[in-house]
This record gives sequence, C-alpha cells and structure tokens, in this order.
Amino acid sequence: MKEYIPGLAGVPATESSISSIDGDRGILAYRGYPISELVEHSSFEEVALLLLDGEIPSNQKLSDFKTLLRERYEVKHNIKSLMWALPSSGHSMDVLQTAISAMATFYPDAGAAEPDSDYTQNALVKIISNMSTLVAMWARINRGYDPIPPSKHMSYAENFLYMSFGKEPTKEMVELFDACLIMHAEHTINASTFSAMVTASTLANPFASVSAAVGTLAGSLHGGANEDVLNMLDEIGDPKNVRKYIEGRLKNKQVIWGMGHREYSVKDPRATILEKMLQKYTKSSGGNLSKRFETALETERVCEELLSSKGVYPNVDFYSGIFYSEVFKFTKEHFTPIFAMARSAGWVAHWHEQVSRNRIFRPTQIYIGSDFRSYPVK
Repeated sequence: MKEYIPGLAGVPATESSISSIDGDRGILAYRGYPISELVEHSSFEEVALLLLDGEIPSNQKLSDFKTLLRERYEVKHNIKSLMWALPSSGHSMDVLQTAISAMATFYPDAGAAEPDSDYTQNALVKIISNMSTLVAMWARINRGYDPIPPSKHMSYAENFLYMSFGKEPTKEMVELFDACLIMHAEHTINASTFSAMVTASTLANPFASVSAAVGTLAGSLHGGANEDVLNMLDEIGDPKNVRKYIEGRLKNKQVIWGMGHREYSVKDPRATILEKMLQKYTKSSGGNLSKRFETALETERVCEELLSSKGVYPNVDFYSGIFYSEVFKFTKEHFTPIFAMARSAGWVAHWHEQVSRNRIFRPTQIYIGSDFRSYPVK
C-alpha cells in the first residue's frame, strides 16, 4: 500500500532554486537573499528580475528591465473592451483570470519550446507588467469609471497607486506598497504556484499557467484569507472582546483566520515585517492605532498565549489586509488581485524553470472504490 498524505503535505514535488523557507527560524529567501534584506534594500522590479534570472542585476540591466516594464504597462484595447463587457458584480479574481487567459491570443508563439527566446521572454515581462494595469482597470471599471491610463515614467508600485486613485502617491506610500509587492512576489511551492507548474508541465503557454494560478489563488484558504481576517477583526469589534472570541473559536474547533502556516513553526517573517511597518506608519502619520490594528495586536497576544505551544503564529494574511485597507484605503475585493499582481513575478519564474527541465506531472492515487465487478444484466 502506498501512503496517502492529504494535501501532499511535505511531499517533495520538484527541485527549485527560486526560493526557500526555514520554517523553524522564520526565514523566507528569494534566490538565497532573505526577504527582510530585500524589503530594506531592493525594489519590486529588481526582485522580479532576481526571481527570473537568479542573480541581483547590474544597474544597467535593472534600468533596461524597468524601461521594458513601463513600455508594456498599456493593455490591448480588445482586453479593455472584454473587461467592460463583464458584469460589474463579477468577482475581481474571475475578471483577472479571464483577462490573463485572453492575453494568450495575442502571444500565440509564447511557448515552452523556446522559453529563452526574445518573444517568450517578452511575453513573461508582459504578464508582470500588465497584471498591475488589469487590477487597477477593474477597480475603476466595476464602478463605471474609465480606467486611468498608465504612466510610462513611474515605477511599478507608483504607477499602480496612480492608476488606482488618479493622483500621484507620496514617496512614503510608494515605498510601503513596493515593500508589500516584494513580500508577496514568491513563496515556494504553494497551491497557486503548483497549479502554474502543473499547467506548465503540459507545455502550455505562460498565460495559461498564470491563469490557472490566479484561479487557485482566488480560494479563501489561499489568497482570500486576508479578507477573512478583516471580517474576523470586525466581528470581534474591540480588543476587550478578543479572549472570549478566540476561546470560543478554539472550543468549537473553528478557524482563526491569519493564524498558522504549514511551513512556519514560528511567526511568518512577512507578518513580522508588516506589523513593524504598520507601527512605523502609525507613528509617522501622528495618529493613534486603528481599532482594527489594536484588535489584531491583542488577538496575536492571546493566540500566542494559547497556541504558541502548537507552533501557531500569525501568517502574512493576518496583517496584510489591515495594511491594504488602513494605509492604502483599498476595499477588500481588491486584496487578492494585488496579491496576484505581486505573485506574477514568482509564477513566471516557476513557469520558466519548469519548462526548462520539464516532465509532465502525473501523480498516482489510492483507489478506495468497489472491487472489479460484473454489470448486472437484467
């Protein structure tokens, strides 16, 4: 009998040089560089190129890559028309998946046969570049407004904030958002990345792989969890209600959203960075902690008291929703598309790595149905 491991927990599915996790020490690294150092010193554009190429780029190569991204911000008018034709009530992730899938029709030769060709490499850059434009476009289209055209003179983070709100963001806002993009750019073989890899293993084009990843990320157990965290914090309402709420959830064996991660036995390093950034932003803006943030801090304290012995600590979703809503004023339906926008860098890196040394995924199963039997002739 083969051993069945639900969810393939801990089962090696590939070899990769893109990112790594030390779950006991709380370290996430891209190509060997700890995420904490990248957030402090790097930019999303540099991180995206690092994930694709494997090394920190030279100044000239990074400058060329930034120019390439900016030149590809603009979306084909056919894709824009497609988005206008969709119902405004449509889920933002469904819209994003549809748009990315449709982009394949413009790049029919972006395939796995020549992953290093200029044509395919340009398609990979187009995915990263257009993701930001698509997310910002739908944030306006679904409210009946014309999209704000991208600026070819702004950084990735700055341009997205500009397209979303129609005014140039402050330097502080750009730096904070850029850090968020870096933290969400990659995270080893999670569910959405695995979807991208499985699709890539059939030698499908990169748009199909990223479309599959977007669909997987849409689930509440993956990309949608930060929305659930905000709902939970609003349900708690006040720091004084935290202990009773958490104890009740534990007693009823209910999920405490944003707590625990399959890969970490300590606090998710991204959650640590986000919490510090929230504290710093609150201090620099001269305001008091928001009720949500106060409630979140108390929730973490109570959960640490009750759950730390089981290795359950905050993950990235615990603070990211607060950050997007309290600092940037994004509404909840846009949290996961922003996640997808950042993660596109990791997805295309995994697509390229997969097709470069490909073998199609074909796992087996343990059959638990009926034994062979004859059809009952009547």
